[in-house]
Amino acid sequence: MAEIVPWRSLSLIKLALLCLFVGPAFADDDPLEAGNRSVHGFNEYADTKFLRPIAKIYERNLPTSLRSGVTNFFSNLESVNNALNSALQMKMGESLQELTRFCLNTTIGIGGFFDPASRLTINNSDEDFGQTFAVWGISRGTYIVLPFFGPSTIKDALGLTLDFIANPTRLYNPSEQQLFFSATNVVNNRAELLAVENVVFGDKYLFYKNAYLQRREFLELDGQVVDSFDDEF
Repeated sequence: MAEIVPWRSLSLIKLALLCLFVGPAFADDDPLEAGNRSVHGFNEYADTKFLRPIAKIYERNLPTSLRSGVTNFFSNLESVNNALNSALQMKMGESLQELTRFCLNTTIGIGGFFDPASRLTINNSDEDFGQTFAVWGISRGTYIVLPFFGPSTIKDALGLTLDFIANPTRLYNPSEQQLFFSATNVVNNRAELLAVENVVFGDKYLFYKNAYLQRREFLELDGQVVDSFDDEF
């Protein structure tokens, strides 16, 4: 199963090489491996039987431009969380940039369906509470696999809860609208991963774990991790 994670601009060859050569550094840091593998197996089953088929129908029936608009819409909402966490990390310039992105894309971009901010080189920063906790000195804790959500750590799982609370879609009423937005986001993310499924090789559990931990380290250090492949994922 391609775990549901917010990866953008995945480079297939680079990701494969990254996991092959850098991933083993995380291989022994998994005291809950037996339980994690069980949850991983459940996620694989749920994806194979339900989520992947729905994502394929979604991709087949929605034109690329519309799917791109959906991606832009949810990315625009993430700007609110990006701005909040940038401020909590004392990155005030980054926080202001995210707020500028949100205002431009919400207005000129028609609710975020279009992304004029990126055309003006006002790029997003991709921050979350898990990264904020890292800046505050909180260790990542044990690696865990969450049902439906996939790879995580104790720190990131707690951060994920706060990210959910800060999500603007929670302001929609009634609750059925919140459920609709959440389900659409999940299916859209899964559809985006259909094109990169073939990059997964070997033990899927280890592949996802190594890729996730390396990605989180890269984000928490603001891209300062030494990466021989100049990875962009």
